[in-house]
Amino acid sequence: MSFKITGTGRAVPANSVTNHQLSEFLDTSDEWIVTRTGIQSRYICSTETLTELAVSAAEKAMKKAGVQISNIDMIICATLGGDYVFPSLACCVAGQLGANCPSVDLNAACTGFLYALNFADMYYNSGKTGNLLIICAERMSTRVDWRDRNTCVLFGDAAGACALSKGSSLKYLRLGVTGDTTQLNLPSTSGNCPFSPTRDESNYAFMDGQAVFKFATRTLENEARQAFKALGISPEDIDLYLIHQANKRILEYVRLKLEQPPEKFPMNLHRYGNVSAATIPILLDELLEEGRISAGSKLFLSAFGAGLTYGSCVLEWE
Repeated sequence: MSFKITGTGRAVPANSVTNHQLSEFLDTSDEWIVTRTGIQSRYICSTETLTELAVSAAEKAMKKAGVQISNIDMIICATLGGDYVFPSLACCVAGQLGANCPSVDLNAACTGFLYALNFADMYYNSGKTGNLLIICAERMSTRVDWRDRNTCVLFGDAAGACALSKGSSLKYLRLGVTGDTTQLNLPSTSGNCPFSPTRDESNYAFMDGQAVFKFATRTLENEARQAFKALGISPEDIDLYLIHQANKRILEYVRLKLEQPPEKFPMNLHRYGNVSAATIPILLDELLEEGRISAGSKLFLSAFGAGLTYGSCVLEWE
């Protein structure tokens, strides 16, 4: 026995920014962005805090699960960072929700949701029971250089959450990391310590787009084939592929390699852009609302991110 997901939720800022709006101050166009990424718009925080988005998504997930915050035994936030360096986003969320359970952040970049599921699996397999709350929340608009069309057009702000309890949905889970920090990174601030030199570095996200594309396509296909081999199943046995929503061309590449129909590879990146760890739980929430997931549905989840992290899992919905 491991876990099952009992409720999901999502939250986005009020401000949806289109490609046309970006072209007003960037050397870009709707055609340029859509052709290369499939993204048409993204949500950007204006007055909202990341804590507010995280709390909203969490409350929706708990409501659907029929669980109160007093019954939550742990809060795990997958994020690149909250409104503060410290306290953690998870502690901020706990304060807003009125929780006093253990609350902690983890940072596996865009693979954060899968890493959080791994922590949940270990929690339940240790013999503990109860309810966990996983929140994936990102404010990517503060991480990119809005003068750089190669990065700022890709990302958005949002939060997705899942409530978990003990169950047997998880059939397979695998995580990994290459340790390559050069292809995708965001340097920390150097501060003004008088005992060490101040680094003259940009504090914006950097991405080697071509290298990341090659890594993503190769890794996602390999992760799928590893999972199917371990479980003794074929690509046709999976009902839906929930893949990290980073780039339409990456998703299409993997779909064609696995020879699966488009309807098995749902996408929402055209409306959200890349919201890092939050992409898969948001997509999961939408698919449940649309009635496309029901008891017995077999789901393949996979993601990649800075680190370079990667991971995959297979769930059979309960």
